[in-house]
Amino acid sequence: MTDRNDKQSDSEFQADDGRHWYVIHTYSGYENKVRQNLMHRIETMEMQDQIFRVIVPTEEEIEIKNGQRRTVHKKVFPGYVLVQMRMNDNSWYVVRNTPGVTSFVGHGNRPTPLDDTEVKAILKQMEEEAPKVRVSYQVGQAVKITDGPFTDFEGVVDAIDHERGRVRVLVSFFGREAPVELDFLQVTRLVD
Repeated sequence: MTDRNDKQSDSEFQADDGRHWYVIHTYSGYENKVRQNLMHRIETMEMQDQIFRVIVPTEEEIEIKNGQRRTVHKKVFPGYVLVQMRMNDNSWYVVRNTPGVTSFVGHGNRPTPLDDTEVKAILKQMEEEAPKVRVSYQVGQAVKITDGPFTDFEGVVDAIDHERGRVRVLVSFFGREAPVELDFLQVTRLVD
């Protein structure tokens, strides 16, 4: 059984064959391990005709740390895994007794399937092209410029443009404040 992250046709969302998406709760930080364990159990217990897909919803995020830009996969719903399956006693047993699974999300002991529009929105969010940029400074925070013509100048963050990866810093020189637009990598936060 393979987990495909390609675009889904609308027929995969129709519940005419009994397939629905369910959410399982896991120990925090164990989402990928639960996914791996469940995929293994599906194969060894021959449940491919009952349990179809197992997804840990993630999105790409660009993290800037120590002047370095790196792409990380951030979990959209920490502690939760999505499972596409036909709900019956056997499939419930296989999923529920997978190591790391604490419960199904639902009312009481009864798992509640996700609405198709919710699933489509989650899968679309995972497919977004441009990763989000996560920065460690905020508007009003003191920063030091580390690159470019204003290297070693200190200023205050005036605006952050996440889409363009730019920050506007108010720098004081010649007794006046002037805005300078810089790349996220050209500034570092000053420790308070």
